[in-house]
Amino acid sequence: LNYNHVMKGKYVIDKNENNFEIIKKLRRGQHYPVKFTINNIRTKCQLLQKIESFHFLFDIADLEVLLNDSLFLAKYDLTPATAIAVFQPNTYEFYYDISAQGFFDKMYGYYQKFWNQKRLEIADSIGLTPLEIATLASIVEEENFKECEKAIIAGLYINRLHQDLPLQADPTVKFALGDFSIKRVYEKHTQVDSPYNTYKYKGLPPGPIRIPAQSTIDSVLNYTHHNYIFMCAKEDFSGTHNYTNSYSQHLVNSRKYQRALSAME
Repeated sequence: LNYNHVMKGKYVIDKNENNFEIIKKLRRGQHYPVKFTINNIRTKCQLLQKIESFHFLFDIADLEVLLNDSLFLAKYDLTPATAIAVFQPNTYEFYYDISAQGFFDKMYGYYQKFWNQKRLEIADSIGLTPLEIATLASIVEEENFKECEKAIIAGLYINRLHQDLPLQADPTVKFALGDFSIKRVYEKHTQVDSPYNTYKYKGLPPGPIRIPAQSTIDSVLNYTHHNYIFMCAKEDFSGTHNYTNSYSQHLVNSRKYQRALSAME
């Protein structure tokens, strides 16, 4: 067997196959795809670690370079901050011997397929780009992954955007600080000077603070129309929130929650 004629890849060898059949398979490159799943990813570093765990032939450092290369990403209307949005949670099949750029291009193809004409039109009617929708969805998902609240939270943040109010989203502060273990966001936390700190800077942060589920993106696109601009976790720790458009009522809700938190300490 001339090893120069062996096609690299991942093969499935049946126990009943003889040597001749195996050699033919290796020469023809009849290899099989690798199945892998992307889910529950917050940072680019976590994404790269996840992809590396599937042992593709390309060096993960090559993909890391691409995801931080502004000139390369500009061809896709992406930036190093928004590139993570291309990798939507799902299960995919890729061949083991794909290149780093081939891997990115295929993921970008899946991303474009998701953003069909209907979704693009809805995003445009909201006044946000697909990448901005993904960024908002990442904040919504960090606030609450419960399906029953996603569209309500999305509507609240869209209200704040349309009223030129800062989002004041606690998850963006945690992301800016690089610490998602923070239970209670204090004023000292909101002073961090980062474009991801939505207490300090109006509008959306530069990119997603996690990779949002496709269902969360759809919740943002089909957000609930209401007049809420304040939200606070309920004091019963049910994982749901109290909503209001009144600052004075928001303070009442906030005090209830703070008292409940203090009682547990």
